[in-house]
Amino acid sequence: MTHVEMLLIILLLDAVLGEPSWLWGRITHPAVLMGRFIGLCDERANHGDNRRAKGVIVIAALVLIALVGGWLVALIPDYGLLEILGGAVLLAHRSLIDHMRDVIRALAEGIAPGRVAVAKIVGRDVSALDESGVTRAAIESGAENFSDGVIAPAFWFLLLGLPGILAYKLINTADSMIGHLDERHREFGWAAAKLDDLVNWVPARLSGLMICASGRFKHAFDIMRSDADQHASPNAGWPEAAMAGSMDIALGGPRSYDGEVVQLPWLHSFGRRKLVAADIATAMTRLWRCWGMVVALMALGAVVF
Repeated sequence: MTHVEMLLIILLLDAVLGEPSWLWGRITHPAVLMGRFIGLCDERANHGDNRRAKGVIVIAALVLIALVGGWLVALIPDYGLLEILGGAVLLAHRSLIDHMRDVIRALAEGIAPGRVAVAKIVGRDVSALDESGVTRAAIESGAENFSDGVIAPAFWFLLLGLPGILAYKLINTADSMIGHLDERHREFGWAAAKLDDLVNWVPARLSGLMICASGRFKHAFDIMRSDADQHASPNAGWPEAAMAGSMDIALGGPRSYDGEVVQLPWLHSFGRRKLVAADIATAMTRLWRCWGMVVALMALGAVVF
């Protein structure tokens, strides 16, 4: 079975099953295991001198383990079953949509439940967010995580199979845990952050193009091209700016971290700034359209190749 055929099945399995609580309530999710191992490495190696060099060695070793482990699993003569199951576990479109839907439902109960719900998917302070702020945070998270959680894993699975998606997920998890600019991780997490930027470079731009194609293509493309580089991340700005242009809304802007207001630029600054919960549903529809594009491309590829 080719990677194209396996990826098509993975996309469909993920859309149907998502991340069932009955399963992950009984066994540990692979991403959680990765996080624990990365945390152990951080605890044991992130001290003393030469922290940047130690961080390089750690991330290189972890990526090598993921690649070799995935390759060994792929050698098992099971007609690709384990690769498909592994890919379905590590690709996260349905769970992304479910988290966004949870924010909509919470906002229907009031602003306080909405803040609690969105706090599960963003890192900013949410205590002072109004409905527009909660909605904006959910849409930004949806756009960015469509790239990180769907297109990037699919891209690396398509190129390298299970080793590729395992290595990508490990890099992305390491970046989220140690790829920060705080005093403890500035040096040790440098390699993880840079490698994450590298492996997401192509997927982020592909994600942006797909979001543009999901609605108002020319306007979205113009906004993406002009505003993506204003984002603090070299990659997240592409899907977020595309979503801002596609929905004709303003994303980004000032937000608070650890009680300190950070003045970040707006993406599509002339777009509508007063947002409501229904805008999250609009963003979800666009992300489903993008998912459909990927499925259609894989189905076409399975027929052709």
